[in-house]
Amino acid sequence: MGLGGISIWQLLIIFAIVVMLFGTSRIRNIGTDLGSAIRGFRDSMSKDESSGDGVANPPPGKEQDSDKPAG
Repeated sequence: MGLGGISIWQLLIIFAIVVMLFGTSRIRNIGTDLGSAIRGFRDSMSKDESSGDGVANPPPGKEQDSDKPAG
C-alpha cells in the first residue's frame, strides 16, 4: 500500500499517462516555473525578516530602557 491506498504501480501508470499527455518538455517547464515561484517567495520572505519590520522589534519611540533602575 502506498499513499492513501494507491500502490506504486498505480502511481507509475498515472505518471506515464501524464507524460504522454503533456510531454517531457512541458512538464520540465512547469517544474522550472514552480521552482522559480517558490524561490521568489522565499527571497521575499527573507527580505521581510531581515528588514527589521517584524513584530519582535519595537518602534523607535517605544523602546524599553532596561538600564534604568526600577523605583
